[in-house]
Amino acid sequence: MGSSDSSPTAAWLADFYRDLHAHPELSFDETRTAGRIAERLVELGIDATAGVGRTGVVGMIRNGDGPTVLLRADMDALPVEEQTGLPYASTVRATGPGGEEVPVAHACGHDMHVTCLLGALEVLMRDKDSWQGTVMAVFQPAEEVGSGARAMIDDGLFERFGTPDVVLGQHVGPLPAGMLAAHPGVALAGADSLRVRLHGTGSHGSMPERSVDPVVMAAATVMRLQTVVSRTVAATDTVVLTVGSIRAGTKANVIPDHAELQLNVRTYAPDVRTRVLDSISRIVEAEAQASDAPRKPEISPIDSFPVTVNDDAAVARTVAALRKRFGDTNVVDPGPAPASEDVGDFATASGAPLCFWFFGGADPDVFTRAAASGTAPDLPPNHSPRYAPVIEPTITTGVAALVTAAREWLN
Repeated sequence: MGSSDSSPTAAWLADFYRDLHAHPELSFDETRTAGRIAERLVELGIDATAGVGRTGVVGMIRNGDGPTVLLRADMDALPVEEQTGLPYASTVRATGPGGEEVPVAHACGHDMHVTCLLGALEVLMRDKDSWQGTVMAVFQPAEEVGSGARAMIDDGLFERFGTPDVVLGQHVGPLPAGMLAAHPGVALAGADSLRVRLHGTGSHGSMPERSVDPVVMAAATVMRLQTVVSRTVAATDTVVLTVGSIRAGTKANVIPDHAELQLNVRTYAPDVRTRVLDSISRIVEAEAQASDAPRKPEISPIDSFPVTVNDDAAVARTVAALRKRFGDTNVVDPGPAPASEDVGDFATASGAPLCFWFFGGADPDVFTRAAASGTAPDLPPNHSPRYAPVIEPTITTGVAALVTAAREWLN
């Protein structure tokens, strides 16, 4: 980085990141993480308020008259068993929302988001002559379940801390570290996760004629659900439908009395979303009826994410500043992505424009070697047990991107 936006002490940022990575916490359980964040904010001389939206933290830097810029970082982890082999890999286990014990890991990179935002705040605090206005640093819980942003808003975020003029945020991903990517307009898909409970009649494995087998019912349902995308959605519409979990039975020779599916749907257009959800209900109910189920199936929501819509003008202004800082070739437009986020709730609720971008966290040498051999880079995606960004230059890039974007709006 240049002298005007030089990075904070790299050692503390890297150490802070490793500590967060080794101590992940599930959605709305981020008490240790929130405590570490609040402690660091106070050390930096920043007003800190914890417990916003249950476990969220807000840091405020007021530096005279001017715009208010909301900088957001999410901080929750996933019920994933880490397989990175890193010396600071998580071995944490916790109680999941269903009461079961689950492994926990920062398999999505939220620990990196927190680290970069804290680093950016240190730069902005020590160089107040370069900007004027107010920085609202929002460390958000529970992004992974799509309700953390709404929890902070419902807890009076904007009434207590002010209304932003722009919402800025970033997400690490498997791009080469040092690169950034932003897309104007519809940037990320909306998502709906559903739980489907299918009811059968249990029996001994040797007497299937005495049963209504929910395992067979579930298998038929899973296969039929594949036709939603291939046969009920136009080729010009983008939809992803995934059955991520199927649970039934406890023993090889016992036919159980129920089965449970968990589904995830990604869509961009409201009418397409409605058509897909209606099709799911139709197929689930029809397969249950075809199996002569003793009870109608139950379909219940798990979580829901809105479509993330970047403001065209906000992206143009922010990207121009990022390109000036990082170079034109290092800031690209990736097009819409099928991932989902709840950062847009902050923009919708406040009426402020949103600019949300991705920054690379993968070793650039992996891409160089792949290009030389004419192959695609073999990189685990976010949410993989093997996912973890390289520490540098990821932190340096993430800090510089937030500082550059914030200064553009606080000029």
